[in-house]
Amino acid sequence: MAPESILVIKPSSLGDIVHTLPAVSLVRRAWPTARLAWVVNPEWSPLLEGNPDVDEVVLFPRRELGGLPLKTLRWLRKLRAGHRSDLVLDFQGLLRSAVMGRFARGGRLAGLSDAREGARYFYDDVAHVGREHAVERCLKLAAKVGAGRSEPLVWNLPPGNRPAGFELAEGSYVLLHPFSRGKGKSLTAEQAGDFAKALACPVVLAGRADAALPDPMPENLVNLLNHTSIAEMIWLIRHARFVVSVDSGPMHIAAALTPHLLSIHTWSDPRLVGPYRPEAWILKDRTLFQARELREGPATGKPLAAPDIKTVAAHVATLIGG
Repeated sequence: MAPESILVIKPSSLGDIVHTLPAVSLVRRAWPTARLAWVVNPEWSPLLEGNPDVDEVVLFPRRELGGLPLKTLRWLRKLRAGHRSDLVLDFQGLLRSAVMGRFARGGRLAGLSDAREGARYFYDDVAHVGREHAVERCLKLAAKVGAGRSEPLVWNLPPGNRPAGFELAEGSYVLLHPFSRGKGKSLTAEQAGDFAKALACPVVLAGRADAALPDPMPENLVNLLNHTSIAEMIWLIRHARFVVSVDSGPMHIAAALTPHLLSIHTWSDPRLVGPYRPEAWILKDRTLFQARELREGPATGKPLAAPDIKTVAAHVATLIGG
């Protein structure tokens, strides 16, 4: 029977939530009249603002609960009382998300075959996945419960908000996101400066980091570092002429919103977490290539003598015509 209520469990993180959006859109298309709620951490809830696929956002206050069993049990009981669902989809695949699913399960609870911490044993239905792109993994869970795939895939992200005081015209700038919380993923501050110097157009520096920027900064570099919310980052990505980013949450937003992207990967595998759009560019192992090559076979692309950020900037300049 078609479910009347659906609960999606994907509390974090930023990139993982973005990867889940197309699968949830397919679930919505399969059961358009069902009430669909999504459990998410408060800090990532702006990603779901205004999403037409989601009827209700359920906040999981993980930091407030602090791992305290009594507080967590109270929250779980509240979840069960308000969101007992015919179909529960655990896209997170951890013990805590499986326990959430079990509390809220009114019919079926489905998850992924490689769920960790014993979560798989809580599931009624299991979608078998391997080493494949995160988007494909989520799509397999949607397919397992009966949501057939249809193209094109849809990423229902909000329009975002223009940063206060930001005066550059839409489509006039390159957005650079050079820093990541992941160890060994970030560019240096000097590389960020060199990238801006190699381009003639404005370069907007965005993201969060404690890095000290070069002094003096290039004249075409607009520094919004540590001054953008998630909604503002989404707006900047939507209206950029081109986006260059290390492997990070904002890169995944860009991969969902635009083909005009170059993603820089050091140790992370772009086959699993790189840009999903075939037109996007990837720098990996000193080679520049498009994402479509990863689906067609070994990536050959354009070899670089070194992972020189100036060479990357020159490539971007060629792509944008100046």
